Amino acid sequence: MRHGHVDYFAPDLTDPRMVNLTDEGREQAAAARDALRHARFDLAVYSGLPRTRQTAEIVLAGNDAPPELIAHEGLEEIKSGWIRADSREELAARLAYSFDNADAPGARFLPDGETFENAQARVTAALEEIVLNREWRTALIVAHEGVNRIALGWACGGGLATIAAFEQDLACLNLIDVDVTPAESGQGLQIERMALKALNVTAYDFVKKGLSRSSLEHLFDVDFGGLRPRNSDIA
Repeated sequence: MRHGHVDYFAPDLTDPRMVNLTDEGREQAAAARDALRHARFDLAVYSGLPRTRQTAEIVLAGNDAPPELIAHEGLEEIKSGWIRADSREELAARLAYSFDNADAPGARFLPDGETFENAQARVTAALEEIVLNREWRTALIVAHEGVNRIALGWACGGGLATIAAFEQDLACLNLIDVDVTPAESGQGLQIERMALKALNVTAYDFVKKGLSRSSLEHLFDVDFGGLRPRNSDIA
C-alpha cells in the first residue's frame, strides 16, 4: 500500500518526514481496511514513518488477530534534497517529473537527493529480506509512492526504466504474488517468479471516478488541467 493523504503545508509541521495523516487520509485507510477485512495478514511492515504506521494501524484494525506491526527503514521514501517552494502549486510543479528517466546514470529524485540506483538497491534488498527471511503467507507492506514504484518495477522485471508508468494514488493497494522455491545452493529460499495481480486499487474510489487528477495533484490539492507542467513552464 501507499500511505493515505497528508498535508505537507500543515501550519504546525516543522519536519516533513513526521507528517501525519489528515482526516481524508484516515478515511482512505478506513476504506482499505473495509476492503481487506477478510484478509488474514501473517506479517505487517511499515516504513518507520508516522504516515505509514498510521495507515497500517487503521488497515489492521479490520483483522481479528492482526500481527505485530514491524518498522523497516529500508522502505523509507526515496531521500530527496531540500527544495524551497512558496506554494503548493510550485512544489507540485517541481515534483511533477521526478520519476522520469530514473534509469539514467546518476539520476536523482531531486537535486542533492538519493540516486534512484541507490534507492532501488535499498528497497529491493528490504523486499528480498521480507520475502526470503520471514515466515508468512500474506503480508501487508505500507510504504510510499517512490518505494512502491520501485517495488513494482522490481516485480515486473523492468526496473527503474518502468517506474514512471506506475501511478500510485493515495492509500492505493497493489497485490504482488511471489513464488519461492528452495535455493539451488541448498540453503534458504530463492524467488522463482513474481506476478502483479492488482495495481493502484483505491478502495475509496474503485473506478477512479473522482481521481482524474494525478496523485501528485491530489496530494497538493492543485489541478494542472490534466497536463503536468514541463520544467520549462516553472518560473
